[in-house]
Amino acid sequence: MVEVRKDAVELKAASRDMSLFEVMPAGVAYPRNPDELSELVRAVGAERKRGVQTSITARSAGTDMGGGPLNSGIIAVFTKYMNKMGDVALDEERVLRQEPQDFVTAGFAVTQPGVYYRDFEKATLAKGLILPSYPASREICAMGGIVANNAAGERTLEYGKTEKYLEELAIVLSDGSQATFKALSPEEVEMKKGQKNLEGEIYREMDALLTKNAKLIEAHRPKVSKNSAGYALWNIRDPRTGATNLAKLICGSQGTLALWTRAKLRLVKPKEHRAMLVIFLQDLNLLPLIVERILPLGPESFESYDDHTFTLAVKFLPEMLAEMGFAKAARLGIDFIPEAEVVLAGGVPKMLLMAEFAENSIEDADKKAASAQSALADLHIKTKIEKNERESEKFWIVRRESFRLLRKNLHGLIAAPFIDDFVVPPASYAQFLPELNALLAKYSDKFIYTIAGHVGNGNFHIIPLMDLGKPAVRRVILELAPLVYALVIKYGGTTTGEHNDGIIRTPYLPLLFGPEMIALFAETKKIFDPLGIFNPGKKVGGTFADIERNMIR
Repeated sequence: MVEVRKDAVELKAASRDMSLFEVMPAGVAYPRNPDELSELVRAVGAERKRGVQTSITARSAGTDMGGGPLNSGIIAVFTKYMNKMGDVALDEERVLRQEPQDFVTAGFAVTQPGVYYRDFEKATLAKGLILPSYPASREICAMGGIVANNAAGERTLEYGKTEKYLEELAIVLSDGSQATFKALSPEEVEMKKGQKNLEGEIYREMDALLTKNAKLIEAHRPKVSKNSAGYALWNIRDPRTGATNLAKLICGSQGTLALWTRAKLRLVKPKEHRAMLVIFLQDLNLLPLIVERILPLGPESFESYDDHTFTLAVKFLPEMLAEMGFAKAARLGIDFIPEAEVVLAGGVPKMLLMAEFAENSIEDADKKAASAQSALADLHIKTKIEKNERESEKFWIVRRESFRLLRKNLHGLIAAPFIDDFVVPPASYAQFLPELNALLAKYSDKFIYTIAGHVGNGNFHIIPLMDLGKPAVRRVILELAPLVYALVIKYGGTTTGEHNDGIIRTPYLPLLFGPEMIALFAETKKIFDPLGIFNPGKKVGGTFADIERNMIR
């Protein structure tokens, strides 16, 4: 029997993630295995058929920034029991074959959703392999959310998102049955369509939907390199091989179509050495030109954070170092001295850019960083080369930990991510960024904010710091977001690159995709989940009233 708890402490813990929302669940379940999860799904479905408005929502580490794992029904938590790793294998044969793809994967790993990424990475690095789509929250997030949100992070510029590495998923469907989604040939799809069960029905209905609406779906494929908005109907069929893989649809679907219990993910063998060019940018008008010159040189990652983040990181340096071991804290404290002196002297850069180059020798990595520095020489901006990963570590700590630092240390203000993950084409920076800054300036009396992001592919994270106890401040969330997203869409962008829709962005999907695609999303949801028991209000059916009602007070 599934362990279900309803005590106040556990309900409270499951009512929050890292978003600006709080939703109290009816209960918290801890399935031990796929069979117990199936039992739970069948029980919730039976309740739904009797007219009880209950649901089941998956949760792993609870680090989502959009309210994705929050709901008023049953929360199924995977980190307690379903937290085991399977095989991690080096695929030497695949490397030797040099398969025709834009990168060579070197192995694979099998995992359950409750495995924390830090443990997953420890296991893969033991074989010299890595899943390069890990997010900035790598120390605290879990694999359930990485797949459910189609996560991405600092290495996405070179390696792409989680969808690229997902080979197969074992899942529980909305009737409690179990299946495995993986790449199938057209002949294998026809066999699946012949099954007299929900899995067969899904293949029949989805095959018809994809065939009938192929041109519409392709026309609405996001034109930017990262997207987690909507259902990725454009990813299901591989035009190169003709294969159909419904795992690619489940990836990024935020637990609204099926619940996954085991994933097989391809891994890469990372290059061994890195050097970083740090750019201290005072004139944001130069940003488009800098990106234009750096990208052709092939950085593995190209990240950024703004002056607010930089200043706050120095301010909270003691707290940040206190969480580390003594030796590491002492070294990093010394390393931060030059940057702290910059702040004290009033020379805080408007934006700090980090272009990191990876190669198999430190000499080659340094040469690439030096070439990038030379490419910017005529712009007369301050730059610095960090010649190895130890030297660049302090910048990565600020980039990765900025959001957590703000949540912990700004008393009276809440880090309220509501315009935190949009993507625009880098070519649009010269026009887009001035318009964005002018828009944000109109609300400067209501909040302060930090900006960090993946400047190489146009993915920005704006984190406003707000007093949500004030009604006028809460109103800003519903006033400003549509203006920002309209601007993003105007320049060919998307509302979310890696954080997903959740409570905060689902209502904006019609603005992004239009009524015909929204109808396809609703049809997809109905095909997989006709009773609507999986994570309702996300991807399909979410409203602005949900945002207003569930905001923390």
